[in-house]
Amino acid sequence: MNCPYCAAATTKKQAKKTKLGYATFFCSQCHHSFNERTGTPFNYLAFPTDIVLLVVLWRLRYTLSLRNVTELFLERGFVLTHETVRDWEERFAPLIADHLRTKRRGQVGTSWYVDETYVKVHGKWCYLSRAIDRAGNLVDSRLSEKRNMDAAKPFFTQAVAVVGHTPETVTTDGHRSYPRAIREIMGNDVVHRTNVYLNNHLEQDHRGIKQR
Repeated sequence: MNCPYCAAATTKKQAKKTKLGYATFFCSQCHHSFNERTGTPFNYLAFPTDIVLLVVLWRLRYTLSLRNVTELFLERGFVLTHETVRDWEERFAPLIADHLRTKRRGQVGTSWYVDETYVKVHGKWCYLSRAIDRAGNLVDSRLSEKRNMDAAKPFFTQAVAVVGHTPETVTTDGHRSYPRAIREIMGNDVVHRTNVYLNNHLEQDHRGIKQR
């Protein structure tokens, strides 16, 4: 393991481990001691990394309150406060989102369904643009204050960058900002369909987001 302080490869694994069981190392170049989590966002946490990520994942994936999460982990022997769960969600949810976006590259189909839903975030109403493929896999999502061209173009740019390719067809509800945004960002070869009924499964998919 390279040293997180000087990036040297001349490190030696030590017999001693941290209280949480992580391996420790010593760098002969800069004479620093460190462990597996040194230099990561999880350093100095009093809980194992996998437990922290599982707490955040359950909080995001299911309709659980902060106190619901603490009760579930208390049954498993981990004593947390609801403020700890709130802090972890704020700090590590973006890391999970970035990781999932990386995994999404090349795994999405070429037929996209695009729509927005109105959600409240931190007490403020905004538009959540979402796209899924024919199999129901998430392409990407993006929050914006308005539903217009200035919101549609960055959303399509971001979606293409995340999955690594442009779609063959894009189905929308016919909002006037979409035709030009699709043409300018993804080209004239992309077929744009405007059929509300074809977007029904995306409308149903919004329900889970709104519920959470």
